Amino acid sequence: MRNIKLIIQYDGTMYHGWQVQKNAPTVQETLSLAVSRITGTKPQITGSSRTDAGVHAKKFVCNFKTESGIPCERLPLALNTYLPKDIVCLGAEDCDENFNARFSAKKKCYTYYIFNSPMPDAFLCDYSWHFPYKIDIEKMKKAAKAFIGRHDFAGFAASGFSAATTVREIYSLNVEKSGDLIKITVTGNGFLYNMVRIIAGTLAFSGCGKINPDSIPEIIESRDRKRAGITAPPQGLFLTEVYYDE
Repeated sequence: MRNIKLIIQYDGTMYHGWQVQKNAPTVQETLSLAVSRITGTKPQITGSSRTDAGVHAKKFVCNFKTESGIPCERLPLALNTYLPKDIVCLGAEDCDENFNARFSAKKKCYTYYIFNSPMPDAFLCDYSWHFPYKIDIEKMKKAAKAFIGRHDFAGFAASGFSAATTVREIYSLNVEKSGDLIKITVTGNGFLYNMVRIIAGTLAFSGCGKINPDSIPEIIESRDRKRAGITAPPQGLFLTEVYYDE
């Protein structure tokens, strides 16, 4: 039995997230159907993250087990023949039988985009959060520094999560602005449900004056969801990369 690792990218606009759902199109189900066309069986595909509806991925990792003999170098082209244009397989490789795309991950990087302009942009509406209020980028950067390190992020998780612990470590959190587009890049050892989107909402509120950047450490320490910013909309979020041991 082979264990095959795939790297894919997808535009999440038309999907109700990664994980299979009843009566709703998902990335996992769509990919599974394409794999079954090639291997003759419909394997269970394990994803590196359970992205929500409307969230995108640039380098999403997943794995499945199969007895198919198709060479990995041929697999991406074969899969892309059966996949819709908004899901693309970038690469495939045989990996250790114990590799698990979700549980073997050591850290993840997400990117969030905010379009900061009085008027929306028709071409960015599915790939950024239109935030029409004036933002002080330096205040966002100041607020971002407080998130770096190991903290209990219970106040930055949506209700209904089932994590064993709410402690996570953020290795880096950068805020950049180019024209009207603000780019937030965060890397950590793991993230709670909606954690990145809540951080993005909190940074935006820090930049527009609704939250004092100096109060971020206290807000994190309080573990009170009501004190953080809003949950930013899903379309601005991209899973950028997943990291594993060599």
